[in-house]
Amino acid sequence: MDLISVIMPFYKKKKFFKDSLLSVINQTYKKLEIIIIYDDIISEDLKFVTNLSKLDNRITVLDNKKNLGVAASRNIGMSRAQGQYFAFLDCDDIWKKEKINIQYNFMIKHKLEFSHTSYEIINYRDDLIGIMRVKKELFYKDLLNSCDIGLSTVMMKKNLIQISNFKNLNTKEDYALWLEYSRKNINIIGIDEILTSWRKLRNSLSNSIIDKFKNAFKVYYVFEKKNLIISFFLVINLAIFYIVKKIKQLKKI
Repeated sequence: MDLISVIMPFYKKKKFFKDSLLSVINQTYKKLEIIIIYDDIISEDLKFVTNLSKLDNRITVLDNKKNLGVAASRNIGMSRAQGQYFAFLDCDDIWKKEKINIQYNFMIKHKLEFSHTSYEIINYRDDLIGIMRVKKELFYKDLLNSCDIGLSTVMMKKNLIQISNFKNLNTKEDYALWLEYSRKNINIIGIDEILTSWRKLRNSLSNSIIDKFKNAFKVYYVFEKKNLIISFFLVINLAIFYIVKKIKQLKKI
């Protein structure tokens, strides 16, 4: 049984954080270290996070002292992590109790370096508003069209950070990393079990359309080194696939 490091960046998620943290503490897989990276400057919220960390001696809180962003925060967490595997959870999402156990055993059985799972989509009231089903495997050309990987469902082996880590973007920082892994022949394997509740909030960073377009362009042009025309085309293509994906998610409820 391997140690698994859970990486949780905290930024203005006080309302949902306790439920998110408890979903990690209550995992049936117990050999975890829980690393919370505090990426805000509100002293009262830091006190709130620190107090909750006393619920479990597996928790470590790292204070960035200032807002560095989610990508930098995850990278800091990974640099401090001791586990052989990393799992990521945003501080407003929730894991099912068997999430880590099922995913870890699947990865061990199939000798995988990277996996992600299906997930349900909930709103701020915990109402179910959509379902995202994953494919058994995503290839590079699939990912170029659409990022169908939920960050809070991902588990990967620690050695992958030797290839690369999260990119310095406001949004799409995970998408850029998954593309790079796929391009460098890391198999992107999906587990079609709903093991995570992903929370969609109107004021979330990932909800800004302008930021999405800007950062999607950077992903293709800067990190994937596509030319200007192809990068522009891929951004439009990504938007079309996004709309189609959202319609399918709603139909699956």
